[in-house]
Amino acid sequence: MSARPVAVTCGEPAGIGPELAAKAWEELGATLPFFLIGDPRHLPAGTPVAEIAAPEEAAGAAARGLPVLAHPFPAAATPGRPDPRNAQGVIDAIARGVALVQEGAARAVCTLPIHKQALAEGAGFAYPGHTEYLAALAGVDDVVMMLASPELRVVPATIHIPLSEVPGALTAAHLETVLRLTHDGLRTRFGLARPRIAVAGLNPHAGEGGRMGREEIEVIAPVLDRLRAEGMDLDGPRAADTMFHAAARAGYDAAVAMYHDQALIPIKTLDFDRGVNLTLGLPFVRTSPDHGTAFDIAGTGRANAASTVAALRLAAELAGGEA
Repeated sequence: MSARPVAVTCGEPAGIGPELAAKAWEELGATLPFFLIGDPRHLPAGTPVAEIAAPEEAAGAAARGLPVLAHPFPAAATPGRPDPRNAQGVIDAIARGVALVQEGAARAVCTLPIHKQALAEGAGFAYPGHTEYLAALAGVDDVVMMLASPELRVVPATIHIPLSEVPGALTAAHLETVLRLTHDGLRTRFGLARPRIAVAGLNPHAGEGGRMGREEIEVIAPVLDRLRAEGMDLDGPRAADTMFHAAARAGYDAAVAMYHDQALIPIKTLDFDRGVNLTLGLPFVRTSPDHGTAFDIAGTGRANAASTVAALRLAAELAGGEA
């Protein structure tokens, strides 16, 4: 296993992020070196903490407690109640994690959940979410969000926009970019020599020959034909309501859906606890648990760390080093 640890950014300290970090350390210990970038004061009471001065100390420190690279915040954390004074600290912790990966001090970054409204109100955060901010930090124009679990890998072609805006955003150029990044990610990150990608239609029954919408005929199918001519193994546009049962999933390595809920409903139904958010197109590995801050249970000890543990394991695997 690579000696370099995974950097974990703290996310919103008023959410379940602190509990997730502590529970992940309890489960993984020193078997998968990682360290938290955050304020030790925000961790659940009684959490064994091993403060480190540099990432390379994480592996040795994990036997004593959760390795923490201290990132002081202005205020304490009250579960369920984000404090505007801490918003910039959340953003800066993400930037610090990315910088450590770019410098080679960490092998991947795993981001714990943020609350976008709290960041916008407290620090003027202008990005729709983690994915777009990470792209800006990495200096890349195009990334895609993949949700991955043992049962399914799926990519939404459009993400955090109103449903009414999806048809306009679903241009041929954008869809081609999403498909190319997905294909490249399956090859370079997952080691699939010839990825098989199923592509959903936008409309019910994939438009049913134009009777329920023409995006399949005018936008999606021409892009697929063009990329198939280059050698990509693409199946679609397919009716989304028949793409995600077990027999259908056996025929592809990843699915590309046209909008957020079309992609996330099946994976969260199939494997809610172990889904992982993975960003393709970045020059480094980034994963995240596939859920939010869960303010309603923050501080209660009820947070399920299965998705965080899965995200750490996938980050370690994709960046080099099984865990």
